[in-house]
Amino acid sequence: VQLVESGGGLVQPGGSLRLSCAASGFTFSSSDMKWYRQAPGKERELVATISNTGGSTNYADSVKGRFTISRDNAKNTVYLQMNSLNSDDTAVYYCRTLANRGRAYWGQGTQVTVSS
Repeated sequence: VQLVESGGGLVQPGGSLRLSCAASGFTFSSSDMKWYRQAPGKERELVATISNTGGSTNYADSVKGRFTISRDNAKNTVYLQMNSLNSDDTAVYYCRTLANRGRAYWGQGTQVTVSS
């Protein structure tokens, strides 16, 4: 199982970024996917979840209305569109899935820094 995040970077407050997570080594279309983030000195927190078909999504209250999770099962990729970014969104963002009888797999993370 491999999860590879990309799309992070430095963005000004109010700006947007789209993160991608390319998945391989498991049946992507059968798996729910999640985005987490971890800010310096803080615990890792769940940001967004999408069901295997993409028909159901959930968000943390802190990002609701600003972030959108989506997926393309033909490309084995999950996305996180982030709009109206602020300094509280600065963190390393990770995608995660469960595979191989419930084992959790994480990507290496991508850094998002919101600063002027």
